[in-house]
Amino acid sequence: MPLDPEISAWLRLSVTPGLGGDGLRRLLAAFGDPSRVLAASRGALAQHVGDAIAVAVRENRNAEGLAKAEAWLEDPANRVLTLADPRYPPRLLEIPDPPPLLYAKGSIEHLSRPALAIVGSRNATAQGMANAEAFARTLSDAGLAIVSGLALGADTAAHRGGLAGASGSVAVLGTGADIVYPARNRALAHQLAEQGALVSEFPLGTRPLSGNFPRRNRLISGLALGCLVVEAAADSGSLITARLAAEQGREVFAIPGSIHSPLAKGCHALIKQGAKLVESARDILEELQIPAPALSTPAAAAEIDASARGLLAALGDELCDRDTLATRCGLPPAELSALLTRLEIDGEIATLPGGLIQRVRR
Repeated sequence: MPLDPEISAWLRLSVTPGLGGDGLRRLLAAFGDPSRVLAASRGALAQHVGDAIAVAVRENRNAEGLAKAEAWLEDPANRVLTLADPRYPPRLLEIPDPPPLLYAKGSIEHLSRPALAIVGSRNATAQGMANAEAFARTLSDAGLAIVSGLALGADTAAHRGGLAGASGSVAVLGTGADIVYPARNRALAHQLAEQGALVSEFPLGTRPLSGNFPRRNRLISGLALGCLVVEAAADSGSLITARLAAEQGREVFAIPGSIHSPLAKGCHALIKQGAKLVESARDILEELQIPAPALSTPAAAAEIDASARGLLAALGDELCDRDTLATRCGLPPAELSALLTRLEIDGEIATLPGGLIQRVRR
């Protein structure tokens, strides 16, 4: 089926080398719509984007990119949403620099649902992963689509929790919509395409360049009512998303952690700067004035014997090494080792780099 001429004009401009979103917005402001932009003279275009880019627009310098986009759209699961499309995500129209064009795969309805962004460390601890997934599932069941960036660690856990809940999940990509990055999340990306959505402002074929991800982050926060940071080091990229959320007028939430954990430093800094400290998903729902879902009664937990209960009580919520834990418990090394192995298999504890042990609360 031939592509709609209007969409073709949007695509041609979006893949023009050097034009970018800012340049395209300037041209649209000056000429009104893509067809008028393409009909304008080189001199008229150059007044707004410079002579070199004006020539690129006039000469269709990226015909190959245009053909690639047109072929991609032959798949009914793939869509292009422009600023002129009534289905364009309304919350992105509120940010200072909305992408003129979005490439979307999956259910575009997810892009307009009430949503919460959940981000955190790529090297999240076991507790951080559990927190991200649990918060995401509860918030998804409460009616919030979960938005994140498909990265390893906390993003992955957030997407899984969102998909397990009632409202699904959206991944905002730092690559073209035809590229899965990181490759380890290929199966998750396919699940998102089937049960949620993948979206990107970058032309098809765009590789995972480092400069793409800060730009991607403004869309993660822009699509959402607020942003939850699960775990973050002091220099984490998640703090960029939180800052952008605040600048966009979104709520910022952070989960506190141990004062000894490097991955709590970023969250604690956000809390000092005014982010809302949250201990449960209910805290977020109350702030956003969204009714909490009725919680089902969980299945009875497996019986934990007295030795295991004693070990977990001795461990508490602080990181602990084996020698200190052995002293607290008074257990022989062989018995302690066997008990730790069983509790780790059951998901009750996690062993961190350096041999430190952490309890995983669910």
